[in-house]
Amino acid sequence: MFYDFSVQSQSPIDYSQSLVASSILASDFSQLETEIRRVSNAGSDWIHCDVMDGHFVDNISFGPTFVRAVSEHASLPLDTHLMIDRPDHYLERFLPFCNSIISHVEAHHDVAQTLSRVRHANRLAGLALNPETPLERVIPYFGMFDILLVMTVHPGFGGQAFIPATLEKIQQANQLREKKAASFHIAVDGGIDPQTAPLCRSAGANVFVAGTAIFKASNMQTAIQSIRQ
Repeated sequence: MFYDFSVQSQSPIDYSQSLVASSILASDFSQLETEIRRVSNAGSDWIHCDVMDGHFVDNISFGPTFVRAVSEHASLPLDTHLMIDRPDHYLERFLPFCNSIISHVEAHHDVAQTLSRVRHANRLAGLALNPETPLERVIPYFGMFDILLVMTVHPGFGGQAFIPATLEKIQQANQLREKKAASFHIAVDGGIDPQTAPLCRSAGANVFVAGTAIFKASNMQTAIQSIRQ
């Protein structure tokens, strides 16, 4: 089931609302439909797909066929994070199934053109940056993206520990958003759980990508509520 996000992509982003994006990477792939239903019923706002190519990051996860399978069972917005070296080359293979697509500023592509193509398809365009990448790298693209994803771990593997030093970058992004009167979500991804989410929220984040803390929790609904609230 494809969730129509086209109307929201034309409207100002409401970043006052806290959203939880549950990373399907931490789910049981052998029970995909059940896992999607379970996380949806538990109150997740988005479903997050981490696509890895073994080049941009040292891991391989899944590709467009898997994302399509997720979309066929999902009633929630599908947020896809392309941790791949050439997001521009593979973009068209993901666009039909996703509501938002996030590419990396460090990847090998024309960043402005990739963001434009995503928006032209009436999807939310996201731009991600790794922990070691300074915020200055994304400033030239302000106004071109709807989601700024600050990686709070080094991308490639789930279950990593949160990097506290990334909080300063979240604060800087929030300050720049206010200074430039810009409208975009600030998302965080990596080591997000009920303990680290409040720190990120205080710094200015409003979208919380979490996998292990949700799918491995004894009570998924409580875990999602704790991360959001």
